[in-house]
Amino acid sequence: MRLSSLFIIVGTFFAAALMSLIAANLSVKLIEESSEIGVRDALDAREMTWAEVQADGLQVTLAGIAPTEAVRFAALSAAGTVVDAARVIDDMEVEAAAAIAPPRFSAEVLRNDAGLSIIGLMPATTDRGAVLERIRAISGRKPVTDLIEVADYPAPEGWEDALGFALTAMENLPRAKVSVEAGRVSITAITDSAEEKARLERRLQRASPPGLRVVMDVAAPRPVITPFTLRLVKDETSTRFDACSADTDATRDRILAAAAEAGMQGTAICTVGMGVPSPNWGRAVTQAIAALSDLGAGSVTFSDADVTLIAAEGTPQADFDRVVGELENRLPDVFALYAKLPETVDPNQGPPEFVATLSPEGLVQLRGRLSDENLRNVADSYAKAAFGSDNVYTATRLVDDLPGTWPVRVLTGLEALAQLSNGAVTVTPDSLVVAGNTGNPEASTNIASLLASKLGEAATFDIRVIYEEKLDPVASIPTPDECEAEIAAIVAASKINFEPGSATIDASTLGTMDDIAEVLKLCGDIPLEIQGHTDSQGREEMNLNLSQARAQSVLNELRARRVLTASYVATGYGETDPIADNDSEEGREANRRIEFKLIRPKRSLPVGETTLESIAGSSDIEVPGDGTIGPADE
Repeated sequence: MRLSSLFIIVGTFFAAALMSLIAANLSVKLIEESSEIGVRDALDAREMTWAEVQADGLQVTLAGIAPTEAVRFAALSAAGTVVDAARVIDDMEVEAAAAIAPPRFSAEVLRNDAGLSIIGLMPATTDRGAVLERIRAISGRKPVTDLIEVADYPAPEGWEDALGFALTAMENLPRAKVSVEAGRVSITAITDSAEEKARLERRLQRASPPGLRVVMDVAAPRPVITPFTLRLVKDETSTRFDACSADTDATRDRILAAAAEAGMQGTAICTVGMGVPSPNWGRAVTQAIAALSDLGAGSVTFSDADVTLIAAEGTPQADFDRVVGELENRLPDVFALYAKLPETVDPNQGPPEFVATLSPEGLVQLRGRLSDENLRNVADSYAKAAFGSDNVYTATRLVDDLPGTWPVRVLTGLEALAQLSNGAVTVTPDSLVVAGNTGNPEASTNIASLLASKLGEAATFDIRVIYEEKLDPVASIPTPDECEAEIAAIVAASKINFEPGSATIDASTLGTMDDIAEVLKLCGDIPLEIQGHTDSQGREEMNLNLSQARAQSVLNELRARRVLTASYVATGYGETDPIADNDSEEGREANRRIEFKLIRPKRSLPVGETTLESIAGSSDIEVPGDGTIGPADE
């Protein structure tokens, strides 16, 4: 009895324990499922589907990769709204942040009469102190404003070349803005004249390193034309402008259209400038050109408001009177017309004349007739002053019956001749002829203005001046590539040799150095590397030092010949760049050489327009998948 009661009691306790265990397990599962489902629903509601939730008893573990640290913290907070935050286990990771894009380095250099300023962002690898020192040297005594920031990033490809060229350009630009980016320089400048503008543009184009994109916007004020001159000549062979001036672009186009109707072919230069004597200049000129066309041949010359119409010899008197009468009635009130019909001259009886010739070598001969000894001395002295005392030969005779205007005509002719590279001036009582070649594209206009102002409105003159680019001291300068090719041809024809095992140039090749120096003097500031090369005989280090010494010796020889070498470098390459086999004597001889190579920086990636961004702002640049920075602006 007692034993069975004991079993019943034990069984009852065992059954109760089992039931409690089962109930506890069911409760734990229920808590786990409810916690897991609740947390997952809270995360899904916040669109955090990347998070994984796993419940283990009362603990809830969050796993997965959060986009940012802030999102990870938000996930923890969301889970804490469902279960006690102490029960949440953080097993999440944060997605690795993309590398911060480097800033867009750019700078603007501004220079005017008040001083010079530089603003922008440059890499830490650029020597900021050296840049500012050079800017202060450019500015002189004028103040310098330094607004440059520095970012600790390496310089992008093409940055150093662009910045160096920008500072070089600023040395020649008293009033300008230069914008700099890696591989790109934009120049906005103002010059005092069209001639200075042309010279400046050519100089900058030649100085720019190969591969650097240079954008130039150089403006020049309209020239003051005194006197305001225009001259159109029409003969049996052509219709041409000796000089053309206009006050506006529209007037220029109108004048050129009238000349084309009169028979002019091809293009012509018509200078737009200030100093027009009347706002009706365009109307007066087109009317005079039309009158000349009606005559068939001759010339029309404007010197301010004075108009000279010269008909061709042999023009019928009736036609001449009709055309001149119509033109007199049509011209605006300010303009005064002088018309002349030349008399027919007996071809067997030439008029007295004075002739001055200028040879391509600069030699001048004065021949023909002068009115007195005083004029002969003045003409001789003037010619020697203009062309050089040793270059003038005078063989003139004195004649009593010359016109009173003869001295003015002779001296004016010599002044016109001085604007030619070679040619001749012929002076007669009725005309003055200037013919020849020039390297100045404005020479014809300048001569026409000179003759019109000095000889008077009734004067007859003829200008036959031809512009030749090869005579232009600026346009004829070879390009850097042409310089490199010309020097290579000289070296190929006559190699630069050195004394054996030495950096001393052999005396037999000093003539070659003279030829190279003459070419480089014409080339100006070009980025040039003088390369020294050796064969493979001897120790490599010894060959490297020898090649460097030889390249430097060539550089020193150029300096001794007064070649400007600031943009040149001498580099020795030793035996590292052979052009022939070192196993033969012929090959070794070919490898022992000096080469002249343009410094050509690698072309950098194009970037967008210049913006002066702060360090923080410039970091917010989208980086495409290929790693380039910004869109191209091509």
